[in-house]
Amino acid sequence: MMNKECFICRELLTNNFSWALFSFKVKNSIICHVCRSKLQTLVGPFCRKCSRMLQEIPENLIHDDLCHDCYLWEKHSMWKGILDSNKSLYSYNDFMKEIIARFKYRGDLAIAEVFGEDIKTYVVGKEYDMFVPIPLSDIRLNERGFNQSEVLIQIAGLTPTKVLIRKNSEKQSKKTKKERLEVSGLFEILDNIDVNRKNILIIDDIYTTGATIRNAALELKKAGANRIESLTIAR
Repeated sequence: MMNKECFICRELLTNNFSWALFSFKVKNSIICHVCRSKLQTLVGPFCRKCSRMLQEIPENLIHDDLCHDCYLWEKHSMWKGILDSNKSLYSYNDFMKEIIARFKYRGDLAIAEVFGEDIKTYVVGKEYDMFVPIPLSDIRLNERGFNQSEVLIQIAGLTPTKVLIRKNSEKQSKKTKKERLEVSGLFEILDNIDVNRKNILIIDDIYTTGATIRNAALELKKAGANRIESLTIAR
């Protein structure tokens, strides 16, 4: 029987038992307890729209149960109610930054396995009609050879539905808050896809500013989608 390696650090997995590790079930069988401890789970109370931990925000930037960014999105006539909610699982700390870089930019697709169980657990008991990946531009797709959003959906045993194509490859994180609020038209709906009255879960790796996901949600809502939520690994 071959010894198993941690999917992240490649150290041999040991059989050392602890009650803390017992609860991680499948995930614990593919990553070591050291790497597991470096994944910082987000804890509430959260912004009800984006999963930001409210304890990290100054009180003057909290509006009831919204962070200031989501408050601005919801005040804007074009964006109000477009994204029903985002759920993020982990903090984008230095450890997460490194492993997502390995996944996205160095093609270490085994990293996606680490989060497959998280995604499966999240969707249990929820009624989604489609699992939609955020599309890459043709240039980025050719550079990487894969779409990380599609890989995450597939690794969770779900079927990605390619609904959107990307028209603009500008990074939204480089824009100011005011510029992000005014930008639309990043995506368009494929002609042969019907999203009317569908409940949709957008899946991506990182929630940064929320602009990319909201632009995707905007096109889906314009095409008649009912409820649009998003799930991201980190924020």
